[in-house]
Amino acid sequence: MIKQLDCKQLEESIKIHILFQLSYTVEAERIGCKDFPPLKRTIDDYNNSSSLFYGFFENNALAGIIEIQVSEELTDIHSLVVNPKYFRCGIAKQLVNHVLETHPSACTIVETALLNTPATHLYKSLGFMEEKQFNSAEGIQKIQFKRCNKA
Repeated sequence: MIKQLDCKQLEESIKIHILFQLSYTVEAERIGCKDFPPLKRTIDDYNNSSSLFYGFFENNALAGIIEIQVSEELTDIHSLVVNPKYFRCGIAKQLVNHVLETHPSACTIVETALLNTPATHLYKSLGFMEEKQFNSAEGIQKIQFKRCNKA
């Protein structure tokens, strides 16, 4: 089940923070990054965020989260995390599909580390096209994907 999370509620922000830490620790190891910026986000960062957060629940356990910013023209997927216990269960795909269905902006964009092959495969499988590759300020090689709705 997917439902919107209320990051303005401290309890929800704590849950978001915990899951982001679990998932991004694995990603940091996968891409070989010792100073991974997403791991520096605090509970207050989530609590004060203007993003929308949707959670995927498996047997009442928060198993995945997608964070987005939305406008009429663009949906920007800021983060997509899954609890490592639920990797390869299709949760990330369900979360992205939920966003694509419920927020039909003209285009949807997302960035990930180039070495995060599970994420790059996911976005390609959902019709996202590579827009560009670049290095972040921290030296992480990244890739941006874009998917536009047909007019």
